[in-house]
Amino acid sequence: MRSIHNEYLEHKFELPEKPQRIVSLVSSATEAIDCMGFHERLCGVSEYCHRYIDTTELPVVGQYMTADLDAIKELKPDLVLLTTGIQRRLSKRLAEQGLPIYNFSLPSSFEGILENIHVLGGLMNELAAARKLTQKLRKQAEFLRSLHHFEKPPRVYVELWLGRHRRAVGGLSYIRDIVEMAGGTLVYAEHPEGYFENDCSLLGHDDADAYVFFHEPEFLVDGKKLVNERGWNEDLPVLMSTVEVGDNMIQDGPSMLETVKWLHSELIQSFR
Repeated sequence: MRSIHNEYLEHKFELPEKPQRIVSLVSSATEAIDCMGFHERLCGVSEYCHRYIDTTELPVVGQYMTADLDAIKELKPDLVLLTTGIQRRLSKRLAEQGLPIYNFSLPSSFEGILENIHVLGGLMNELAAARKLTQKLRKQAEFLRSLHHFEKPPRVYVELWLGRHRRAVGGLSYIRDIVEMAGGTLVYAEHPEGYFENDCSLLGHDDADAYVFFHEPEFLVDGKKLVNERGWNEDLPVLMSTVEVGDNMIQDGPSMLETVKWLHSELIQSFR
């Protein structure tokens, strides 16, 4: 057994040398575990994980902010995975019940995503597999960066709708790397926050070359209508991002590179 200190919660727990029963309430971690070839070690997932891997045989035991505590206990997990930020309250509840909770830091860059995969590999005692995956992702990212065919990188405004909550994307977000890998420049690349409530009236008619709006299936957003209502440039491309693999601007697992491919293709069609 290994002693693990979750500094985020000041929570300590004992972890088997190679944990075999993992509950993941973090879709990016679920996806990474699957990509590393350890699907059989998953014993419970969140209701969002099915978007990224086949969870047909796995019990769904939670969401972002809520979880079935009794169901998780019944699974007798070696390790329960969550993130920092919005999952803090849920994490504290689970830790108070003596469950082996570990929180991944919310990544602010592509390198942060790779770092989380390394940490996951360490927790699972599978560092070789983790490094193999991150090396593969780094090579794919380098290849995608080499595909740029723009005389001038198009300026891309990205807005996230998480339910009814609207946020613009700033420089301290891995989404900046998604945009740059795709050949663009994030409009708020130098803003010192990852996500913030911007004043839409301050985004000038010529400040962006394309708009990207992310929305969840439970709360649909009409990007062209928003552009019209705000008096922005209606002649520019309006791209809609969803939770599906391939165009999901908020997924920080390995499939984020599929989103890069999608965005690159859309920008090529619009500006080449």
